[in-house]
Amino acid sequence: MWGCMNNSFPASYAWGNFSVLAVGIWAIVQRDSLDAIVMFLTGLLLTVLTDIIHISIYYPLHSYLIDVKRFSMGMAIFSLLLKPGSCYFVYRMYRERGGEYVFNIDLESSSDSHFAYNGLNHAGRDRSAYETIDQQDASPQWPDSSKTAQHPY
Repeated sequence: MWGCMNNSFPASYAWGNFSVLAVGIWAIVQRDSLDAIVMFLTGLLLTVLTDIIHISIYYPLHSYLIDVKRFSMGMAIFSLLLKPGSCYFVYRMYRERGGEYVFNIDLESSSDSHFAYNGLNHAGRDRSAYETIDQQDASPQWPDSSKTAQHPY
């Protein structure tokens, strides 16, 4: 956040990075929330893009590069270089908390949905956890009404 002390960046740079920091604190505190981790990861990825834009547009010329601006620009670039590693570790935290987000685009079937989540497309869905209800050889749940039960009294 040392890059935010540079007054050559607009306020959007500081607002973007500090809001992602706040969401990151929320994601660490809320250990059972997958939404917080997803929001933090999305925010980190968005700030990578916006940091590149901010640094490329607002980098000062050499004649205007005083020590404070040089330091804050260096810290902004250093923060940008560390963000892909942060994204990797946040994604690992997401996976440890039970989240699985594999984005798969099914281009072969046009009648089904084009987006299949959890890495399973229409043809390869895992149906091992489901029971079929139309089995003929299954034992009946209720006793046969043709057989009379003997009453104990």
